Amino acid sequence: MSEKPATRLRNQIEEEIATGVFKPGDRLDEVSLAARFGVSRTPIREALQQLAAAGLVEIRPHRGAIVSAPDPKRLIDMFSLMAEFEAICGRLAARRLLPSDEAALRETLEACRKAADSGDMDVYYYENERFHRAIYVASGNDFIAEQATALHKRLAPFRRLQLRVRNRMRTSLAEHEAIVDALLAGDSTLASTRLYDHVAVQGERFTDLIASLNRAAAE
Repeated sequence: MSEKPATRLRNQIEEEIATGVFKPGDRLDEVSLAARFGVSRTPIREALQQLAAAGLVEIRPHRGAIVSAPDPKRLIDMFSLMAEFEAICGRLAARRLLPSDEAALRETLEACRKAADSGDMDVYYYENERFHRAIYVASGNDFIAEQATALHKRLAPFRRLQLRVRNRMRTSLAEHEAIVDALLAGDSTLASTRLYDHVAVQGERFTDLIASLNRAAAE
């Protein structure tokens, strides 16, 4: 099934917010964006509403959509909850892993490895999404998988920024390999711990993320 125009536009605008093309405080003009992307204002408006729901854009009376500056505390709170969701999914997946789940994990891990070997950050980002969603499916709990997926999408631009930190892509791949080892071994405690640590933004990783945000905004 093809991607909806509003979703495609949301992803494109989201990427430009994450990489600093659009900076905090910039106005996202519907008419200009519609002309640039060759679409009507309706999908642009829908995309901006989606971005507003994710906290990346603020819709202001008489000014329209304004790029929001992420609040560091809110961001760390969201990553903390994401880490808890991942830990739960990992714990359940280690106990409930089916042959089809194992095949999906191996396939997405290999795709991540190829992307990392090529040094293609954008491809790695998308393969990383597939990897995590394979774990959500393997959990066997549709509700927690839906919640994890929704929050994963809200954090997407900031997760993408994390990959721009030096050596983060290779480190992420090594963490993926350790997570798969724990899942295949059926070690629910270890799988849970490794997934939590993989996603949680603490200490130096928090400092790196904030530095990346500031750098993207300044460029």
